Amino acid sequence: MGHASQVREGMEVIGADGVHIGTVDKVEHHRLKLTKADSGMGSHAGHNHYVPLGLVAEIEGEQVRLTATAANAVLFETEESEG
Repeated sequence: MGHASQVREGMEVIGADGVHIGTVDKVEHHRLKLTKADSGMGSHAGHNHYVPLGLVAEIEGEQVRLTATAANAVLFETEESEG
């Protein structure tokens, strides 16, 4: 969790495999809040998604690299509460 202080808005979030997952909006409640622009399509469009900070492996320049591959990391994503 020591990475939270290094994460900045606009950083790219990538999986351990180098695949783009999203763009950081901010760190909120021990999670990376991703921008709505990277929220996907269909029912996922227009929602912020969150990735647990526990998945952050390292910060490399302007990239946040996760310990999980992109395909696995999206299984840990949560959406903001509606309502």
